[in-house]
Amino acid sequence: MCGVFGIYGHKNAAYLSYLGLFALQHRGQESAGIVSTDGLNMYERVRMGLVSDIFNNDSLVKLKGHIALGHLRYSTKGDSNLKNAQPFVMKTGKGIITIAHNGNLVNTDDISDKLESEGAIFQSETDSERIVHLIARSKEANLTDSIIDALNQVSGAYSLILTTKEEMYAIRDPYGIRPLCLGNLNGAYVIASETCALDLIGANYIRNIEPGEILRISEKCVESIKPFEKNEPHPCIFELVYFARPDSHVFSASVSEARKNMGKELAKYDKDNIIKKINADFVGPVPDSGMYGAIGYSKESGIEFDLPFTRNHYIGRTFINPNQEARDFSVRIKLSPVKEVIRGKSIILVEDSIVRGTTSKDKIKNLREKGAKEVHMRVCSPLLKYPCFYGIDIPTKMELIAHHYDVDDIRRIINADSLVYQSIESLLNSVPQGTRYCHACMSGEYPIPK
Repeated sequence: MCGVFGIYGHKNAAYLSYLGLFALQHRGQESAGIVSTDGLNMYERVRMGLVSDIFNNDSLVKLKGHIALGHLRYSTKGDSNLKNAQPFVMKTGKGIITIAHNGNLVNTDDISDKLESEGAIFQSETDSERIVHLIARSKEANLTDSIIDALNQVSGAYSLILTTKEEMYAIRDPYGIRPLCLGNLNGAYVIASETCALDLIGANYIRNIEPGEILRISEKCVESIKPFEKNEPHPCIFELVYFARPDSHVFSASVSEARKNMGKELAKYDKDNIIKKINADFVGPVPDSGMYGAIGYSKESGIEFDLPFTRNHYIGRTFINPNQEARDFSVRIKLSPVKEVIRGKSIILVEDSIVRGTTSKDKIKNLREKGAKEVHMRVCSPLLKYPCFYGIDIPTKMELIAHHYDVDDIRRIINADSLVYQSIESLLNSVPQGTRYCHACMSGEYPIPK
């Protein structure tokens, strides 16, 4: 789940992009980059690692100009290495184009075959680069029409920011799978994956980039173009379950409130188990993404809230680490059980989701080692049984524990005293109504044909 950030028309564009990427660091921890322009030249710094490791005062001073584009990567297409890090800067017959992409195309192989047959040479393994190749090869006379022509040939999820030396484009796919919003800072325009990035730099939220919209920002005007066939939007509900920061609004929904509602709905769904089978001492979260779900569950059930874990905040997110070894290592050092809270207690442990089962098993083991009497796992999302093709790193069913086992088998594997997942119906009751969210990883119902 990558993060994108762009700013147009500010003398400190690169520095503000640096701050924006800090706010979005949870969306990608493998690489980061900023490309800036002063209207004449482009300046770039793209490296592997965290934002704090890549940028300092000396490097930011060199990123001159009033336009800047930033990107954070977690890999879904292409390996985790520098050649796949973004933003990409590409010289084309239509000028220099930079691109930052959040999402996944579902027809990348077909596009690659077509472009290779026409003599294209790729610098990376990413679908993002293919988009620029299609723009560069378009027969349309101007860049805006070339972008439209290119995107009419792709299918999938994309929230994009493109820049030239003079312009910026913010683009969202017609299904609106991934978030993208627009803000304003003292007359400068700001584009970001989440509103938390606007908040950090003091920008005012204006609105979401609409599904199927191309927003073109130039010195002369801000132009909204809606050139694509209209589809019913299907924003990704997993953004609200896990990915987005709780202080953000995505898809016009408060993430923290949605997660509290998920906990409340889960407690309603689980009511008979709570009353009849479990004499729980307290409800506790798996930090950090389980925090608000546990608060909601505690309020609805009337069971006391407490914190069984303390988190080492110098460790990143475990789910978006690029391989299993890294995930296992992060789990061991990320959360530390608080034995005085745990010893002799029956705990309802609220988690946002279970993907592979590795982290849940390890957390329950840690609680038992510190003296927990019982551990009852409650999961705010339904069973994750199907791969995601739209930008979450769940490429195959084989990685998903729920594809191989039923709930009781999973309970035994993770060694929980009981295990309850939220239903899809109650999950949808947790989020603003009137939107058809994409829940393909839970239901197998894919809105975009593959």
